[in-house]
Amino acid sequence: MTREDVIEKLRSGELTPQDIAANGWMCSVTQRISKIKQPRGGYIKPKEFEQTMLDGGGIDELHPEENVSPSLVGIAVDYLTRFMSGTSVEEAFKVSKLGAHVVRQRRLFKKLLSNVYGLDDDSIVAAVKLSGFDSAYRAGVMAYRPVEDIEPDGDTVENIRTMVERSLRFFNQYGPKVMDGLTFEGGYTGYVATGDGDFLTNDTLWDFKVSKQKLQNKYTLQLLMYWRMGLHSIHPEYENVKYLGVYNPRMNIVYRLDVNDIPTDVISTVETEVIGY
Repeated sequence: MTREDVIEKLRSGELTPQDIAANGWMCSVTQRISKIKQPRGGYIKPKEFEQTMLDGGGIDELHPEENVSPSLVGIAVDYLTRFMSGTSVEEAFKVSKLGAHVVRQRRLFKKLLSNVYGLDDDSIVAAVKLSGFDSAYRAGVMAYRPVEDIEPDGDTVENIRTMVERSLRFFNQYGPKVMDGLTFEGGYTGYVATGDGDFLTNDTLWDFKVSKQKLQNKYTLQLLMYWRMGLHSIHPEYENVKYLGVYNPRMNIVYRLDVNDIPTDVISTVETEVIGY
């Protein structure tokens, strides 16, 4: 079933919200992955990705502790990188805006957005607070915590600045970016109804991770899903993808895989059993 089929059956009363939850329909990409038992090592084993350490230091050059959650740091690094690489500030923080609407904090959103100019301390603090609105959109009102209470300390701000600067150098080497805030209209299904990727360069679909851990198979499956959903979508840019890549600006490591090295049976299985084509 397509996403539209599920929505229509929900409207008509053929399906209840409980049916949808029980069958694992209408998930985001990450929610869908959490419900999937991957084969041993993963559909795509992380070790199959070529790993490259970039110049400019790694995790040891960053402060060891941050006082806001890793997910918030990751969102802030992602959105600030989008902004600093040429995307308008409104577009870079568009999901945050949707979250602010959900919790009726549009005025606060606008005030914070007006404080994002670059990589100065005030801009980074505002970006972290703005990132706090994302949870309201992605996970619902119950997941939201007032962004006024988010106060990144000096070490956290410095780490974010360093990671964004590394990300910009990464694009100098692997870019330029073609798109960011990737969506897959036409590629969503009844199982996977939402999900958005990070960056597209000429030949690579990239996801950014600021994890302190090595590459995990849930991330490699996420990339594979984005790629296949992109090919099923209305966006022609995905047809140029030759590589799947992860960049971790905390580690300053690039992971990349040639899509021709992905077995066709793996692609077929993920398309039918995971995404639902």
